Amino acid sequence: MPSSQQYSVVPRDDFPDDLEDNPVKAPKSIFASILICISLLSFGILYLTLGAASLEPAIKSDDEYATAFRDHLARAGGDEYLLGVGKADITGPVVEINFMGYASLPQIGTGLRQRLYARTFIVGNTAVPTDRFVYMVLDTANGDTAIRNGILEGVAALGSGYSMYTTSNIAVTGTHSHSGPGAWLNYLLPQITSLGFDKQSYQAIVDGSVLSIKRAHESLKPGHLSYADTTVADANINRSLWAYLANPAAERAQYTSDVDKTITMLRFQRSVDGKNIGVLAWHSVHGTSMLENNTHVSGDNKGVSSYLFEKAMLSDTSAAPGFVAAFSQSSVGDTTPNVLGAWCDDGSGKQCTLDKSTCNGTSQACHGRGPAFQKVDLGVSSCYEIGTRVYKAAKTLYDKFDSVATPVQDASVKAYHTFNDMTFFKFPHSNGSIVQTCPAALGYAFAGGTTDGPGAFDFTQSNNDSNAQNPLWVIVSSVLKAPSPEQKACQSPKPVLLDVGELSTPYAWSPNIVDIQSFRVGQFIMIVSPSEATTMAGRRWKSAVAKAAISITTTTPKVVLGGPANTYAHYVTTPEEYGIQRYEGGSTLYGPNELEAYMYLSVSNLKYLAGTTTAKAPAGPSPPDNRKNSISLITGVVYDSPIIFRSWGDVITEPAATYARGAVVNATFVGANPRNNLRLEGTFLAVEQLVGSSWTTVRDDQDWFLVYTWKRVDGLIGSSEVTASWETESYATPGTYRIRYNGDWKALGGKITPFTAVSKQFTLV
Repeated sequence: MPSSQQYSVVPRDDFPDDLEDNPVKAPKSIFASILICISLLSFGILYLTLGAASLEPAIKSDDEYATAFRDHLARAGGDEYLLGVGKADITGPVVEINFMGYASLPQIGTGLRQRLYARTFIVGNTAVPTDRFVYMVLDTANGDTAIRNGILEGVAALGSGYSMYTTSNIAVTGTHSHSGPGAWLNYLLPQITSLGFDKQSYQAIVDGSVLSIKRAHESLKPGHLSYADTTVADANINRSLWAYLANPAAERAQYTSDVDKTITMLRFQRSVDGKNIGVLAWHSVHGTSMLENNTHVSGDNKGVSSYLFEKAMLSDTSAAPGFVAAFSQSSVGDTTPNVLGAWCDDGSGKQCTLDKSTCNGTSQACHGRGPAFQKVDLGVSSCYEIGTRVYKAAKTLYDKFDSVATPVQDASVKAYHTFNDMTFFKFPHSNGSIVQTCPAALGYAFAGGTTDGPGAFDFTQSNNDSNAQNPLWVIVSSVLKAPSPEQKACQSPKPVLLDVGELSTPYAWSPNIVDIQSFRVGQFIMIVSPSEATTMAGRRWKSAVAKAAISITTTTPKVVLGGPANTYAHYVTTPEEYGIQRYEGGSTLYGPNELEAYMYLSVSNLKYLAGTTTAKAPAGPSPPDNRKNSISLITGVVYDSPIIFRSWGDVITEPAATYARGAVVNATFVGANPRNNLRLEGTFLAVEQLVGSSWTTVRDDQDWFLVYTWKRVDGLIGSSEVTASWETESYATPGTYRIRYNGDWKALGGKITPFTAVSKQFTLV
């Protein structure tokens, strides 16, 4: 059985202060991982060739509250809509599965820091029940074709009451966390480092997502929408400033920052009592606070922001029970949460070069630093800090919302969706010429990585000279698939390293067919992007839609952009940034005209968002569905046995008798593989407090500071151990506690049996 690395949780005050004495392991590039996996892939290819109702209590109000609410409605204005929110657990296998995001072979899960969730928001027209849309925010790296197909099938299976939810009006976006289990994607390229497709990982996301839609649907009630903006100054910077500076100076002068620091919040408020049921916010920051050598599942910084906001709402009288707070990505492409900049971890004390992000000519030593980088804890402290900064800005905005927000007006609720094949797709450019996009391809700069995860070998960013490439990589590229002259010309000035759009053995490597989708409620328009838009790309895209949308809205349009969604199509840059060919430009799949194509498709389909239209966008060509023919080299759990001379439920290491707040409480148990039971909507760990004569759960898997770590002890007999680590918070209540572990062991014949283990009690002072 595969072995797993142990994660040592130490008190936060004990982290070393000197990063130079504790260097972060240099990450591997995506391309390096691809090379390592080629032999496994070849073997796989050869083998294939051969062979319920809402639980909310009834609402009661008094005359005083009703009068105050009527006064509020008079101030807020706006039309009434059908509004619903839902949330459900999508945490997949937290061990023995490669993470999705960094594409690093060694990043195999060893445990859980925070459960992952699907958060769903439904907006409907009160007069036309079929006019509605579903905006989903998943704690995953991105939306995906396979996941979306599964969600559509799952919703259809719920019955006729859900028939209004279709491919046209369901958007599946990801928070872009790089700290969740992978092996659930539709195309071959992102499957390579995860050793293929894992049904359990995939099904956890699908089932939880469908449940969140069901809960949102069951919660539908008439209500009002309003929106407002704020900024958070210190949660993101531009990791590709050299490329951003290639944009016209006059255009850059229109903005105060080289990244989008705006948070746009849409508030959902039900009419019956004025309670707020949720907020959906858009903000741009990469989910790369947790470093590449972190192996504990989490929602990264956006997971922290949602966790803190929802926790605060538990005691906020303005919020209804079950309040849902989601932070959707926006123009995320060139952003980073490593706000202290990129530095050389080679002892030189220098910053990385601006143009290529290198140190002494190579990228390996160049790493971005988060706000708490001195605490060498795999990014945990920096992640929590960035998530907290975004949460605080959002909460401050929420607290004054009634005085600053704009009501959503015009009862129209519209959505469209179509597929578009980007393979040599010809369309009119805004300058009047006819241009085209290209089959998907990745450039040499893609293999250079970013300051969040540097590349390997001699790959660097800002690499657009086709005559200056290492001959070895040219040969490797040609062995996989040499780009045709037409493809080379179309992708220029990108030198093509991986011609993934023209690779289809054993099935498609990357998408050529992408989702084009937008939603509208009143004057509020949501662009749903399959690609990670850079800051300026997002600005141009939103501006083009806002300008065109004046013809279909009764008031000034408000446009937001959310993604990566539906089908993951890597990046979209401006043509100027594309010409620089940093990582984002090298990862812009469809050539220099990709952004212009997206803008054209969004604007030309706006007619389907007009309030009076009943027309539907054409379906377009169907993308391939690779769920049933995907390779999988992932080994399942064969059996579990307890450690020799031990039994299920034994505590190997008990907590000490007394701890001061701020200390870490550890307890180690005879464990079993958590892949036996994902415990969706449940918990592996719980901290229980003695209240009177009863034990009450006060922490579980959803809490950031309770960490579950699994370790294989003996692969032959199938034994393992689990360590529960409670990083006690300064706000923790003094008292008597114990730790509970819920496990499930698998017999050789396949039977799975649950068990529970409880530590000795301890005192927190």
